[in-house]
Amino acid sequence: MGNSCITGAGRSNAASFPSEQTTFNWTIDGFSSLLDKGPGWTHSRVFEIMGMEWCLKLNPMVKKSGKEEYVSLKLELARSSVKPNTIVEASFMFLIYDQSYGKHRKHKVITHSFQTASTRSGTSHMIALNTLRKQSSRFLVKNSCIFGIVFIKVATVKANTISETLSVQTMNIFNEAKVHTWEIEDFYALKNPDYSPEFEVGGHTWFIRMCPSSDGNHLSIFLKMKKSNLLSRDSAKLVELTLSIKDQESDKHEKFSRPGRFQFSNNSRTWGWKKFITLEDFKDASNGYLVKGKCCIEAEVAVVGSSKTK
Repeated sequence: MGNSCITGAGRSNAASFPSEQTTFNWTIDGFSSLLDKGPGWTHSRVFEIMGMEWCLKLNPMVKKSGKEEYVSLKLELARSSVKPNTIVEASFMFLIYDQSYGKHRKHKVITHSFQTASTRSGTSHMIALNTLRKQSSRFLVKNSCIFGIVFIKVATVKANTISETLSVQTMNIFNEAKVHTWEIEDFYALKNPDYSPEFEVGGHTWFIRMCPSSDGNHLSIFLKMKKSNLLSRDSAKLVELTLSIKDQESDKHEKFSRPGRFQFSNNSRTWGWKKFITLEDFKDASNGYLVKGKCCIEAEVAVVGSSKTK
């Protein structure tokens, strides 16, 4: 196996490609012997390009869609080049050398963000193994293949991390769920959107928001928190919520309900469902949700935790 680094002139399209690109070529002699070893990743030597240390990885037998095997490449940033709170953004193309025509066949440009949690690029399927093995193949000549990578751009940026701590409370009499019922006498007289009377839960003021969905085929129902001075910019409340439409005809007090658990903050004060129920089901008299223009919306709300970001 041989390696080489080449720095040469890039393409004339300066908007996409810089005036100079750096290519790493990886020649693998005795390719059939590598195939005899079966699937698995073989690493190149570590090489330095654009101030970073890299490693090219090749697997000659990666199954694509669980069927045909492909000769495949990955790029890995060496751990020595990974710095805390830093992202290395790289744009590059994998290559396979056409030895008959004396030029590389290039794959599409890949952009990947390398960092502590992700030091490897995705897998690129370069060529089907059966195609490579054919006698007419221009890529496997005298049992030798040449792969490579051309670096188009490498940039280092600082990673800004936002951390959240969520504290979930044990349920007790002080934070047990409270139910608010919005009885609507004439559904067809509602505004678009319309709001329930305000109610208090967990030291905050809430109301229900209802309107037709944007597609015109559903009813949208949300719980909305009134803006509160009790919440700082970096804090939120975890709310356990169930919105329901009561069946007014059933003696069993049946409901159509949707439960959820959401975080409410001053910049995210509305949670619920755009497509809560189809208007067809809502207006179907046999369901008992809308009776002579009357309907009953219920919100069961409990503040079950809080969070802080930093």
